[in-house]
Amino acid sequence: MNQEQLIQQLKAVSDANRLKLLAALKNGECCVCDFVPLLQISQPAVSQQLKKLKDASIIQERKEGAWRYYRLVDSLSPVIQAVLDELEPITIPSSCSK
Repeated sequence: MNQEQLIQQLKAVSDANRLKLLAALKNGECCVCDFVPLLQISQPAVSQQLKKLKDASIIQERKEGAWRYYRLVDSLSPVIQAVLDELEPITIPSSCSK
C-alpha cells in the first residue's frame, strides 16, 4: 500500500459516523437504507459517508435492482483491520422492503 492510499484510509476512518457504519458492517452486508436510522441523517448524507469508505477501498458496493448493498472488502490493510478489531459490532434491523 502506498502512502497516499494509507492517508486516504486513515481519513476515512477518522469520522464517528463512518466508524458506526463500519461497526454495523462487521455483521455483514447492509442496504444503504438500513443505515439511516442508525446515523439519524438523511439517506443522501449516508450515501456520502459510504462513498468515502468505498473510495478508500474499505467497503464495496453491490447493486440489486434499485437497492445498493455494502460490505467490507475481503482483504483489508493491517492498519484498517486493527481499527475494525477495536469496534464493537452494531446490529441494525433491516428496513428495506425488497
